[in-house]
Parts: sequence; structure tokens; C-alpha cells
Amino acid sequence: MICGSKTKSYLKSQNLKIIGQGKLNGIVEISGAKNSALVLLASSLLTNEKIILENVPFLTDIEKMGNILKNLGVNLVRKNNQLEIDPRTISIKELPYELVKGLRASFFCIGALLTKFGEAQVPLPGGCNIGSRPIDEHINGLIALGADIIIEEGMVMK
Repeated sequence: MICGSKTKSYLKSQNLKIIGQGKLNGIVEISGAKNSALVLLASSLLTNEKIILENVPFLTDIEKMGNILKNLGVNLVRKNNQLEIDPRTISIKELPYELVKGLRASFFCIGALLTKFGEAQVPLPGGCNIGSRPIDEHINGLIALGADIIIEEGMVMK
């Protein structure tokens, strides 16, 4: 089989011509999107129902967010590429720095915790150092929704 292109351009109008003798056949499994899964995990805190997420990639960041949810009291069970989330037992409204420091997406939990408890304490997020990625928009959004935000000693509180 030969894959060829008349141009080296990566424009949308580029054509790909595949020359071969046989039909293509098979199954391609597409991995779930980590960033989407992280947002869904954080948003699961908003409900009082069991949730099942499918096609969740088994990556370090997913495991870290799972540990954060477990720390809050969420029952989390992994079955192959499924995550069963039961947030009905959530009881804590504060995230510990030790769990949050390595995951920027942990900050997504603050909105759900504020909604559920009317108050929350979340350390400023950590994560990888790929440049400045401020949380100002998150803070401004919470304020616009009526939250009184206090940032003190690396902790965001309402």
C-alpha cells in the first residue's frame, strides 16, 4: 500500500490518494480525551446520582483527579476503560495541597464545591510548567456568578 500526496501542504484542501490492492478492514479503537474526562470528573461532584463514564483513558492525570474525588468522599470504581462515580457520599469541601499541587485541572472542582456546599477551599493549582496559565478567568467567572473570593497564602476560598 502506498500513501501519497501531490502537495506537501497541510491545508484542509489537501488530498490523500491511497493506492492498494485490497479493501481496508478492521477496527480502530479511539482513546478518550484526557482533558474532557478531567472536566467530567470534576463536574460529577454536582450531582447526587451515580455516573458511569466510558472510554476514560488510564493516565496519571486521571488517576490524580480520581484521588482528589476519593479524598472528598466520592466512591470511584474503575472497570477497564469505565469509571463508575458515586458522589452521593461527598462530605469534604476542602482540597489538600498534596493532591492538588500536581494537577492544574484540580481547580475545576471549586465551582462544583461552591455549588454543593456554598463554600470551598482549593489551593492554587499546580501542574506542569509550560508557561503562564493563569486562573483569572475562573476566578472572574465565580465572582460574576456571585461568589466572594479570597486568595490567601496560596488558597482560594469563598
